[in-house]
Amino acid sequence: MEIKAFFKSLRDSLQQGIYAVINPFVRLMIRMGVTPNMVTTIGMLGNLAAAAVLVWAGVEVAGGAPVDWAKVTWAGGLIIGFSLFDMLDGQVARLGGMVSVFGAMYDSVLDRYCELFTLGGIATFLACCGNIAGAVITFLALVGSIMVSYVRARAEGLDIECKIGFMQRPERVVVTAAASLATGITGQCLCPASTFDPNLILVIAMAIIAVFANLTAFARINHCRKALLAKK
Repeated sequence: MEIKAFFKSLRDSLQQGIYAVINPFVRLMIRMGVTPNMVTTIGMLGNLAAAAVLVWAGVEVAGGAPVDWAKVTWAGGLIIGFSLFDMLDGQVARLGGMVSVFGAMYDSVLDRYCELFTLGGIATFLACCGNIAGAVITFLALVGSIMVSYVRARAEGLDIECKIGFMQRPERVVVTAAASLATGITGQCLCPASTFDPNLILVIAMAIIAVFANLTAFARINHCRKALLAKK
């Protein structure tokens, strides 16, 4: 329990620090007439662009070209940049007095689209590079990511608060973006004659998400089971 409390405290502190940085920009957006749903949509389109860049890089490899690691780096940068909109839309809603039930639902739905796009793009890229095992691992990461959110949604439909688990969306975004950036930068820096495959970084990151996201999903299922038994 102490470890959980430590990570929760650390996460809350980081979140408050980020809010302190972005709030002036958020207030500017509000004065410009930007709505939370507009911010959410822009974030989703940015993640779609990141996925498109990864698929583009993969298709080039499938066509016989060497891996364009700069595209992988750009994809990681796009994931980081546009995933920040996931925090911006909530702050725009709160500080601008535009919180709504539909906005919350719209945000959740587009979050799932973002993960489908980015992890789908990574799986396609790895498959085109001939790393079928990595593509399968990425698929398992995608399954875990979606199930973490689905179990929470079903739990809330049963009036059960279910936010437990380590590999929630912010952690998944950080791991995915950091791994994409690290893979691309490593690929650009390595000598072409190097035997190290930079995609290994990406595969390890996807494995981490696959393991911990699915563990989080099952932990939430068990949490709901206990909560329902307690209600009897």
